[in-house]
Amino acid sequence: MPRKYLRKYLPSHDSVRRNKYLATLGGALHHPNLWHLNRRSVSGGVAIRLFCGLIPGPFQMIGAALVAIPCRVNLPVALATTLYTNPITIVPLYVAAYWMGSLGTGASGSIAAPPEFAWPHLGAWVGALADWMLELGKPLAIGLVVLAASLAGLGWIAVRAAWRAWVVIQWRRRKLRRGGNRLT
Repeated sequence: MPRKYLRKYLPSHDSVRRNKYLATLGGALHHPNLWHLNRRSVSGGVAIRLFCGLIPGPFQMIGAALVAIPCRVNLPVALATTLYTNPITIVPLYVAAYWMGSLGTGASGSIAAPPEFAWPHLGAWVGALADWMLELGKPLAIGLVVLAASLAGLGWIAVRAAWRAWVVIQWRRRKLRRGGNRLT
């Protein structure tokens, strides 16, 4: 992979070790795989981020960091792979997760419309809204785990395959530069 390009933007191992703000975390951030760009650490970082990407709200990066550090995969990659969850894609992802969960739980595959809002019956509306959300709960929860695991597995496989293809292409280019098909 284009490691030279990425190294310009990633912190070095020594700069992390010398950072006074990160020193409070002790040795947790000093493992080399958290910062090195190799096939194992990058593919693991992508998989963790894809899994944690379906966590609601700002807890995605925190979850990715809390999983990446003990698994010793590339931390910046685990934190930076955020492009697939954004305000445009999160709704289709959650609908797909609900659909997958409804297949697993046997619930109806359609999402019922939320209850109509009415100021005069605010207490009844809040209760109806809570019932509606609980109805979505089990299929959505199961679907989120299944979708997150599927995305993580596919991301891990894709990075490993792309990394391998890049290495093979570079080997072939190097071989052609050195003289093609000479027998040595």
